[in-house]
Amino acid sequence: MRRPVLILISLLVLALTAWQLMPRFREWFPVASVSSGPKPDPATYLTLCADLEKRRAALEKRHLAARGESDRAIIEADARADLESTLPAMMKCWLGTPWDFNGTAAGPGQGKIACGYFVATVLRDAGFRVDRYKLAQQASEHILQTFIDRKSFQLSAGKPYESFVSSVGKIEPGICLVGLDTHVGFLIREGSVFRMVHSSGSQPWCVVDEDRDHAVVLQRSSYRLVGNLTADKTLIRKWLRAEPLKVQLPTVKPAPASPARAGR
Repeated sequence: MRRPVLILISLLVLALTAWQLMPRFREWFPVASVSSGPKPDPATYLTLCADLEKRRAALEKRHLAARGESDRAIIEADARADLESTLPAMMKCWLGTPWDFNGTAAGPGQGKIACGYFVATVLRDAGFRVDRYKLAQQASEHILQTFIDRKSFQLSAGKPYESFVSSVGKIEPGICLVGLDTHVGFLIREGSVFRMVHSSGSQPWCVVDEDRDHAVVLQRSSYRLVGNLTADKTLIRKWLRAEPLKVQLPTVKPAPASPARAGR
């Protein structure tokens, strides 16, 4: 008789504990917050990608046929403007796609996506010839170095967020990559403001578009590396010509040689 009573009391205690923790569970696993926001738009995404590739191919023909540097510069400016208008629209199609540390979704809403895979997939689909799998697995610094020279990076390490915001305001408007301690995403500089679009490993755990005041992941990071993709003329030319981009890998230092034994 005593044992069934103890089991019943234990079940009641477990039920009460679960009921008390329910608000925490909703906070830790917020299903509603993802579903109530923007929805992924794969159909529009495919259209944007296809149309952009057609325009890139047409620009490439014009670029190859251009007779002088001034003519090529005009075409490159057109290419930059096209990327700066189309890339944000492509990113918007991903909003609401769930985040996962190991997510490798091939398109909006087609599964979960990690931050590196989000960046790599959008850029590949925008016409940059890059191995998205290899790129996505690199540290943020090497992802940036795959596209532009590190001399043009802007590094903010151990500085207050407002100091970083001020420095970003001096960057030329364009589509940037931003690398953090353990994260990477897009920084869209337009006018006097910027937005961060990334696959967030924090609430609401999905691809989000955040302004400077709501980019919590960006605020918390002590390391912020920014590189402006569309302001880089070399990269624009590589995109125009569909040139393959070599993924930058970490430098492997050779192991130190064993001390030589003294001869006798």
